[in-house]
Amino acid sequence: MKISEYLLKEVAHIWDKYIDHPFVKQIGEGSLPKEKFEKYLIQDYLYLKEYSKVFCMGVIKAKTMDEMRFFYKSIKGTMEDETAVHIEYLKKFGIEEIEIESMDMNLVTTSYISYMQALALTGDLEDIVATTLPCTWSYNYIGKYLKDKYSDCLEGNYYKAWIDTYASDGYCQFTQAWIDYIDDLCADITDEKKENIKEIFIKSSLYELEFWNMAYTELD
Repeated sequence: MKISEYLLKEVAHIWDKYIDHPFVKQIGEGSLPKEKFEKYLIQDYLYLKEYSKVFCMGVIKAKTMDEMRFFYKSIKGTMEDETAVHIEYLKKFGIEEIEIESMDMNLVTTSYISYMQALALTGDLEDIVATTLPCTWSYNYIGKYLKDKYSDCLEGNYYKAWIDTYASDGYCQFTQAWIDYIDDLCADITDEKKENIKEIFIKSSLYELEFWNMAYTELD
């Protein structure tokens, strides 16, 4: 069994909670209050800014030029492509990108980022991939689920652009590249390292769930 298959099996019960989450369901239905989405976008933008720095540590710790290019593409993809949909929505709310830079991360965002960046500083490439992959992979998982479930009623849904971003062919390819990378990187790891990676992957997946909880209940 590839490690990606093993990890997905270990977090299936957590990821099921993502697609059943009221915030995610209401995005699919188009019924999520816009003020909740606005506050979520601000926190997620601030998160992505710091998340990109974790990939920077991947560049530093990479052993080959190909690996350096791989992490560099992820930095670029996060900073330019993924944040683009955030910026467009925030403009609709009358918020410019430069204004977000001076806003504060809340407790969940700060805790999640601190965990990832600490691992990136003290750990190895396997640790970096294990802590970042749940974000990329779970958003693709959610995007594809919403696109399929609500395919007949997405036209006119205010959140269609968000769903389209994470269900797009480009994002699917980006996600698959990361899945393939962790499979290659961890092909010959020890059982002890495998368990360590599992724990990191689970913890980041739980942080993702806390982020959805925060977005729905703590940003009123």
